[in-house]
Amino acid sequence: MNNKVLIVDDDTEIMDWLSMDLQMSGFCTDSATDGLSGLQKAQNGNYDIIILDVMMPNMDGFEVCKNLRKSAKTKDIPIILLTAKGTIEDKITGFGSGADDYLVKPFDIQELLVRMRALLRRTDTAQSHSQEILESGNFKLYPDSLEVNVTDKLVKLTPTEFEILYCLMQHINQAVSLATLLNEVWGYDVDEDVRMVRVHVGGLRNKIEPDSKKPRYLHTITNVGYKLIPWGEG
Repeated sequence: MNNKVLIVDDDTEIMDWLSMDLQMSGFCTDSATDGLSGLQKAQNGNYDIIILDVMMPNMDGFEVCKNLRKSAKTKDIPIILLTAKGTIEDKITGFGSGADDYLVKPFDIQELLVRMRALLRRTDTAQSHSQEILESGNFKLYPDSLEVNVTDKLVKLTPTEFEILYCLMQHINQAVSLATLLNEVWGYDVDEDVRMVRVHVGGLRNKIEPDSKKPRYLHTITNVGYKLIPWGEG
């Protein structure tokens, strides 16, 4: 069965181009031309992945993304944001809204396809360990609800924050490289995307650390990547 994609973009030329190319690549597509109708379609339909423009009438992509993450039905659907802006501030806003990936217009369709397939593979992997509860030190990770309990404080994570933490908990007290995180969480290794990892890790720290500027658990390993110490040592 082909994966079903919802494209939400007020630029009908881009939407038609995306729909045609994705259909030629084996996807089923549906579309909406503004944020509000896109949100309604996402909540009423059954989609495997959502491609979401940021600047749209009625409701922008950031708000649509936030609303999708609040709904039990759509909280786990991979979301890729499309935008004409590529500043780090925009990426922080997008990832903070719950987006999984971020592409700056104009982009190559092959790059979009790589990212879509990586997110769909990640979703399949997450479903395979959805009943597995990981526990170590002060951390207890709940895959079913995308939550982590840190010293008796229950925290809701975005899908990408969850996958980063899940990956780090597979390598307790070990330095995990940025390349490993990109490969295990996104399914590809692109040097220019290390900033994306850092943005997500920053959001994760804000949720799990008592003081994100002085991390107790999630440590930066210079010139390598990150290390999780679930007992709060280091």
